[in-house]
Amino acid sequence: MTNLDIAEVARRAGLPASTLRYYEEKGLIASAGRAGLRRQFDPGVLQRLALIALGRTAGFSLDEIVLMFGPDGQPRIDRGMLSAKADELDGTIRKLTVLRDSLRHAAACAAPSHMQCPTFRRLIRAAESGVVPAAVRPRSPGARSTTGS
Repeated sequence: MTNLDIAEVARRAGLPASTLRYYEEKGLIASAGRAGLRRQFDPGVLQRLALIALGRTAGFSLDEIVLMFGPDGQPRIDRGMLSAKADELDGTIRKLTVLRDSLRHAAACAAPSHMQCPTFRRLIRAAESGVVPAAVRPRSPGARSTTGS
């Protein structure tokens, strides 16, 4: 197969070219050369980008994802690392489930005020103590996202 131009890789992967250049800088992908000033990539880069996207969706940092590839560029994923991330996700799911159920209750609660609802008050106490994950706490106006979205 012929190499793909950076614009074609960006289009197929649904990523801006700047992200591809950044991933190359981080060592996540490598260009196969240039055609004029434009980077060219082996078609296999699309599978690698899919693995990177999957890792990002699972919550791995780019630095962690770099470690998931061997020197030959082939995936070499540490199963212990995957298991630890799955455990972390289980904890997040439990917290989010409690939060969702509490919000659904508060939305349908017959109490005259949310502050008179014991379930809603428990949710507030949980948020005050840090039990509610920061990612699901309402952000203050003008707060910057740390998710990169």
